[in-house]
This record gives sequence, structure tokens and C-alpha cells, in this order.
Amino acid sequence: MEPLLVLTNLPDVASAEKLARALIESRAAACVNVLAACRSIYQWQGAVETATEIPLLIKTTARNYPQLEAIVRTQHPYDVPELIAIPITHGLPAYLDWLATETEKHE
Repeated sequence: MEPLLVLTNLPDVASAEKLARALIESRAAACVNVLAACRSIYQWQGAVETATEIPLLIKTTARNYPQLEAIVRTQHPYDVPELIAIPITHGLPAYLDWLATETEKHE
């Protein structure tokens, strides 16, 4: 099992919670933290933009990443959403076992 921490940002709490629930209900992720709003400053289409965004910390596995990405692509309101996956190289074994169990597909 290859655990991942996936990062994305949404424009508001409602869309962040909707995406988080879709990821959990589909078992594409074991846990999603919806964080407090932050300010993002970035380049977009040749201009410097500033936006308030809601960060998500998504815990999943490499095996489930394709499904997670597909859900984000269909439900995220941005044309090009930030979607970054970071390998989790160390963690509490019991937590990582739980993560693996919660993202298993149940037929």
C-alpha cells in the first residue's frame, strides 16, 4: 500500500465540503480535512491573482488516486484545479492500516 497526501483548494466552503463528501462516499479517500480559508496569490492567464480559498488535505492511496483525480476533475469548479499528491513515507502503522482499510472497494 502506498499512502498519499493529496492537496487541493476550493473557492468556498460549500464546494469544499461537497467534494470532500464525494471522495469519502466513493471510498476514493479515507479522510479529508477541510481547512480554514487562506489567501492564495498566483499567476493566471498572464495576471497576478489573489483569491480566498479553502484547502483540502486528502488521505488516500496510490491505487485510488486515478478515481480521486476523476472525481476532482468532474466536481471541481476551477478550469485547472490544483491537485498535488505527496507520498507518505512514514506514519503511525495503525493509522496507515486504517487508511488502507477505508479505501478498499467493497463489492
